[in-house]
Amino acid sequence: MQSYLEFEKPVADLQGKVQELKSLAQSGEAVEIEDEVKRLQDKADEALHEIYGRLTPWQKTQIARHPLRPHFVDYIKNLITDFVPLAGDRKFSEDAAVQTGFGRFDGQPVAIIGQEKGSNTESRLKHNFGSARPEGYRKAVRVMDMADRFDIPVLFFVDTAGAYPGVGAEERGQAEAIARSTEMCLEIGVPSLAIVIGEGGSGGAIAIATANKVVMLEHSIYTVASPEAAASILWRDAAKAQEAANNMKITAQDLKEFGIIDQIIPEPAGGAHRHAPEIMQSTHKVIEDFLAEFEGKGRLEVREHRREKFLAMGSNLT
Repeated sequence: MQSYLEFEKPVADLQGKVQELKSLAQSGEAVEIEDEVKRLQDKADEALHEIYGRLTPWQKTQIARHPLRPHFVDYIKNLITDFVPLAGDRKFSEDAAVQTGFGRFDGQPVAIIGQEKGSNTESRLKHNFGSARPEGYRKAVRVMDMADRFDIPVLFFVDTAGAYPGVGAEERGQAEAIARSTEMCLEIGVPSLAIVIGEGGSGGAIAIATANKVVMLEHSIYTVASPEAAASILWRDAAKAQEAANNMKITAQDLKEFGIIDQIIPEPAGGAHRHAPEIMQSTHKVIEDFLAEFEGKGRLEVREHRREKFLAMGSNLT
């Protein structure tokens, strides 16, 4: 069942009328509906394209958080074969917010690390809504170290509102864990690709997004703090989240212009949640091109590429 966002109401109304006509026909009423259904459907498609052609940053934030948007598990299912998940940080416990493992992409071994938000109440609670605790980042460090030792490229799938800020997480060294994960991202001598598939929030995202290439889906967001958190800090009013989002430069288009990310994966009108197969194909091509680009590069060259990438950030701003 399709889920509509508030700004998609014109499309929802038109689609509702289409469904009413179809239900009327199924009830046995002798009415010709084909022409009217087609007219309404064309009008709905036109409205959807118009809306998605002029999205605001706050609307993109809503799309990035859409409950039906493809999650980490969907990308694994569609892009990776022979996936073997790995659990635990070997220090404290398992953290389901961060999913890790090894598998094959088109037959080539890859390490995979990503955040999973969950898709229903039970799985969201299990995965803590994608907000990782320290053990999640320490697990990521463990898998990156393994990938580095066995010379296996790393794929990151970023989708988190931010690292978990609870008391227990802070007591177990949340900041240190994020810093260690970021450090490991920089140190590994194997190629790494980070894909922001939904939200890329704060240090919780950068801890697994300090990669040779960083790409974003067109309607994802990548930010130093969530719009709500920024509004609370700046105006002491989380209700001003929309104003914060519209001023924070959090969209893929802004970040590509600033040189923070390297590439944007286009989303058809309606967003990734309406066009999952197309998104999987586009993401497959991005990963394929990335692995081909870095094939044969030495460990020192890979590290230097990553180092220069992050040192150059901001150099094009005046």
